[in-house]
Amino acid sequence: MSIEITELSKSYDTQKAIDAVSFSIQNGEIVGFLGPNGAGKSTLMKILTGYLIPDSGEAIVNGFNIDHQIQEVKKSIGYLPEHNPQYLDLYVREYLSFNAQVYGVEKLRIEEVIQLTGLTPEAHKKIGQLSKGYRQRVGIANALLHNPEVLILDEPTTGLDPNQLLEIRELIKNIGKNKTVFLSTHIMQEVEAICDRVIIINKGKIVADKKIDKLSNGNIQLIEVEFDLPITEELLLTIPEITAAILMQNNVWQLSFVSLQDVRVLVFDFAQANGLKTLQLTVKNKNLESLFRELTQS
Repeated sequence: MSIEITELSKSYDTQKAIDAVSFSIQNGEIVGFLGPNGAGKSTLMKILTGYLIPDSGEAIVNGFNIDHQIQEVKKSIGYLPEHNPQYLDLYVREYLSFNAQVYGVEKLRIEEVIQLTGLTPEAHKKIGQLSKGYRQRVGIANALLHNPEVLILDEPTTGLDPNQLLEIRELIKNIGKNKTVFLSTHIMQEVEAICDRVIIINKGKIVADKKIDKLSNGNIQLIEVEFDLPITEELLLTIPEITAAILMQNNVWQLSFVSLQDVRVLVFDFAQANGLKTLQLTVKNKNLESLFRELTQS
């Protein structure tokens, strides 16, 4: 087990950032960590990396307990923080060499991580001369210097253009072939493209923990429907087998059902019984974005 968290909690004054969170991550998994702003993602990652101390609960990383083996924990993880602080006036190799000395790593490892992260064409430049995408590569290379078993990435693709985003995505997937990767992001497509599994946190609590290939459950159906008149969520929730109703815009609703039958019939029957007309109705597949909206709407 790479990461094992049990009933972990952390508060800032009266605000509970993490509330009795529990989950585990197996060796070799790439796990996406999602949640709205302020949901507790960064707090949890900072606890795992030793930057914050939890109020209660237990966290074990690579077999080491963060309460009394924090130095061993830090040695066994690589961490890329959200804002990726760097010395912009240093050359790439100079920066990595400085950090290699801190880690006590042989200089040979510097060239290995440069090649692994695709930095070779830019390695002769100062970090301040690099694009945002290549600066992220430098951050990931730095996190890999000591060859950690677990890589923790906080918003690794924020601010990247589409080409850079694809490049970093492929880099993370390649790294994930040999290491456990735990990453937070706001980009749903990233999680679906990179990760084996997704964990969603909302208001400090875990609200979903699913394998990516299990998101499309044959029993789960999504309907997007536009009615001719305004209607309340309470009334929509009287439709048989409905599980959620989310107002998308004006009179357009996204309805979630758990059913083996064609639920369009239920929607049409509901509209007729309540004197409504359906201006449009579309069947949609359950995906990560719809699950996220459903679980974090309130």
